[in-house]
Amino acid sequence: MVLTQVASANLEGLCSKEQLELLNTVDSLRSQGISHYISLPQIIVCGDQSSGKSSVLEAISGVSFPVSTGLCTRFPTELILRTAPHISVKVSIIPHNPLRRDKQSPSTDFHEQLDSVQQLPELIENAKAYMGIKTLGKAFSNDVLRIEISGPDRPHLTIVDLPGLIHSETKNQSASDVHLITQIVKNFMSKKRSIILAVISAKNDYANQVVLKLARDTDPRGLRTLGIITKPDTLAPDSSSEKSYISLAKNLDVVFRLGWHVLRNRDTDADTWSLAQRDTQEKEFFSKSAWASLPESSLGIASLRSRLSKLLLHQIASELPSLMSEISREIASCETELKKFGDPRTSPQEQRLYLIQISQLFQSLMQAAVDGTYTDPFFSDSESDAGYPKRIRAIIQNLSRDFAKEMAERGRFYRVVDSSKKSETTSSHISLTKDEFVTRVVDMMAHRRGRELPNSFSPTIVTDLFREQSQLWESIVKRHVKRVWSAAQVFVDDLVSHVSDLETNEAITTAVVKPKMEAVLANLELKTANLLQLYRKDHPITYNSDFTEALQRIRLERHSDKLDGILKSHFPNASLESTSVHLGSTYVNFQSMRRQLVQSVEPDLYRWSAAEALDSAEAYYEIAFKRFIDEISIQVIETGLVAEIREILSPLAVAKMTDDEMEAIVGEKENIRVERKKLEAKLKLLSDGSETCKRFSGFRTLGTTLC
Repeated sequence: MVLTQVASANLEGLCSKEQLELLNTVDSLRSQGISHYISLPQIIVCGDQSSGKSSVLEAISGVSFPVSTGLCTRFPTELILRTAPHISVKVSIIPHNPLRRDKQSPSTDFHEQLDSVQQLPELIENAKAYMGIKTLGKAFSNDVLRIEISGPDRPHLTIVDLPGLIHSETKNQSASDVHLITQIVKNFMSKKRSIILAVISAKNDYANQVVLKLARDTDPRGLRTLGIITKPDTLAPDSSSEKSYISLAKNLDVVFRLGWHVLRNRDTDADTWSLAQRDTQEKEFFSKSAWASLPESSLGIASLRSRLSKLLLHQIASELPSLMSEISREIASCETELKKFGDPRTSPQEQRLYLIQISQLFQSLMQAAVDGTYTDPFFSDSESDAGYPKRIRAIIQNLSRDFAKEMAERGRFYRVVDSSKKSETTSSHISLTKDEFVTRVVDMMAHRRGRELPNSFSPTIVTDLFREQSQLWESIVKRHVKRVWSAAQVFVDDLVSHVSDLETNEAITTAVVKPKMEAVLANLELKTANLLQLYRKDHPITYNSDFTEALQRIRLERHSDKLDGILKSHFPNASLESTSVHLGSTYVNFQSMRRQLVQSVEPDLYRWSAAEALDSAEAYYEIAFKRFIDEISIQVIETGLVAEIREILSPLAVAKMTDDEMEAIVGEKENIRVERKKLEAKLKLLSDGSETCKRFSGFRTLGTTLC
């Protein structure tokens, strides 16, 4: 490799200190992998294989790279040129995916710096080995080889050279190689802040060169593409091919906003010139050929260096506002992701503190929900699908009301209907008239009769009647308890999700909430079964004075129709609904009325005692029915469910946890720790880049032109 003097007249005054710092800032962002997240202003060199890209790079940089026919660039190469008092060369590898920058990726360890350039070829070969490219023609890589060259006569410029596009597979280049290179080039071209240097060789018809098609696909309006024509000396003078290419260079055929530029590079097979001799020969060629009709600003390497430096500075300055906005959005995204992880928690103290903070917020919102105080934003709108499930007190109240209503409407197995309605029997209930019900009780008594007199009944009749009548309670109450528990489970899941990050939420749900809620359900089922047993298995017991009142009311209702008829026959003008009636001169036959009242009593003692037993069973059912609903609400729902879910994640429960339990629940998993470190590193990098960019928010490239 040879470093040669580059004419600096065109570079003098081109880059101020601030402009240079701006270039270095963008390079720094790129070196850290920011370009993986954000498109950075850059110049990329693209072209078909053997189009002369490497010779263009050599001419621009003043660095003689080893180039030979049959060999090609096998990885993206970022060339950073800077003016400095002393010569310095640095070579490093930037992994394609910054997320893989770890100890398992050997390419991240490759960083070399030289005081002289003699060892650069050897370093480049070593870099190829690090990227897995050990045999020429056998592999390509999308990792970036970064070469930084400083010297007293280097231009201020950064360009990225991409692998040459392959038209078809060969014995040394497989179909997968063709696809990989095309994808690499497309990826770089598609970045909206990239300036495309589309290099084409005059040796071939430009219509057949793949690079122009890709440039058109990714930059349809040609706003950010500069065409480079190489090897113009291979065209026969005054030939149609030469005229066609001159027309192309004048931007008359394939039109690019940035125009075209022509270079006459040295032939690596035939020419043995130094780079200085190459520049001289190029000037001589353009001065004596038909290419002289083009403006000097579109010919030769000297004008191209100046043109590219100005173009890159202009691109950076014009894209700076949108770049800053995009960096700000990425910073906000990073901060949001970090907030999801919460504070770092690697030690037992950090873990316990973190979980206590979660539990305090959990208990505060739990208390508000249980009390029915829905002022916190967590509860959302009660009318929304997301808001109502979080209002657990309202849900419990509504479900309990529905439970009481269902018990009243469907709790009785025997349903007494008017004599005008037809009796029916279903799987869930039996409908029958009062007389039919009494007849059924008579049959029951016949099978259970003991030593009691004909006008009395065994207490077991009331027990059996109540058990039959309440046999539907079990299915109704179990359904109710399961509904309330399911609603509570949804509420607790929503609450845990609200107070914790995604990873912790899953851990708390798995380790704490799910086992606890399953235990709560088992306890609810046990409490419900115990309550049902008191009513379904044990003998009816009550000391409630309401029982007597209920029994008298039921008996009165049973005899009311007959008694009303008798009284109406003796007092035809009296209102039986009135509490005080003046009869006046109405004649009353008390003997007849007494006889009718006595005869109204059931003459069949068995039916009379059956009716009395039925009245007692119905009176007890009314008392037990109301009591059972209250007991389910208090002993099962409030005591067994509400009180338990309040303590699922209380600070006291957290305080009782062991360090191992704490680690299992809120200890950061290895993938979270790695991701947190990456996000923190990314955030720092973006923040530093943002601060640097802000210093140049008013920067403009004064006095520069694009072509």
